[in-house]
Amino acid sequence: IGVNLTDGMYQGIYHGKQKHEADLDSVIKRSVEGGVEKLILTGTSLSESKAALEICEKYDNLYCTVGCHPTNCNEFEKDSPEEYYNKLSDLACSNNKKIVALGEFGLDYDRLNFCDMEVQKKYFEWQLKLAGKTHLPLFLHCRKAANDLIGILKTCGEDISSVGGVVHSFDGTEEELMNFLKCGLYIGINGCSLKTEENLKVVKEIPLDRLLIETDAPWCEIRPSHAGYKHIKTKFPSKKYDKWEKGVMVKGRNEPHCIV
Repeated sequence: IGVNLTDGMYQGIYHGKQKHEADLDSVIKRSVEGGVEKLILTGTSLSESKAALEICEKYDNLYCTVGCHPTNCNEFEKDSPEEYYNKLSDLACSNNKKIVALGEFGLDYDRLNFCDMEVQKKYFEWQLKLAGKTHLPLFLHCRKAANDLIGILKTCGEDISSVGGVVHSFDGTEEELMNFLKCGLYIGINGCSLKTEENLKVVKEIPLDRLLIETDAPWCEIRPSHAGYKHIKTKFPSKKYDKWEKGVMVKGRNEPHCIV
């Protein structure tokens, strides 16, 4: 879960500049060769959700989510909020078998410079209405907002218990973990979940039958500075993007096959 293959880095674009040829096919091939049978691409806005679906249509083993990330929620208000929501709803309700979850949506109080708190909450509530329409599980984002997110799920998510979902890239406290588990949610972890020794202690408390592992590629790799780095057994050869070589990973650009 949690693969951002629409990111420009997989087209060889870094900081707005073309550094090497697109290598998305190679990235997907490496994931399959590494034993990753299926990938769920993340939709983070209306346009990104459409782009993710377009990629998925080209590969049998790719699926995607549809939703608007909390830091992108200002997009609802660029023109007509209702029109944006209706287009998102139409896409999510299209009965396309490639669309397997709603999201990525939720709350992010760590990056309020992108979108303020009240706007995030408003459009998170709007998107939760899609759960009852689609009966798709939720792909949730939460940064320093666990109490509000759980509160909204309880008051607005009357259909949540039947569809389920995952709190992806979890980096919260043990108390927050237990509260999410009480809501019947799964917990997704990646490199951001393994930064500190405290993170590692919390991760140990996740029941195995409620644990999902992810990369959030091309982001959230497990870096040498992370407490979890010492537990990595498998490492892959890589080169910097300005020294790109076909068939070799790009250093600092996470890939789905790194899940192993």
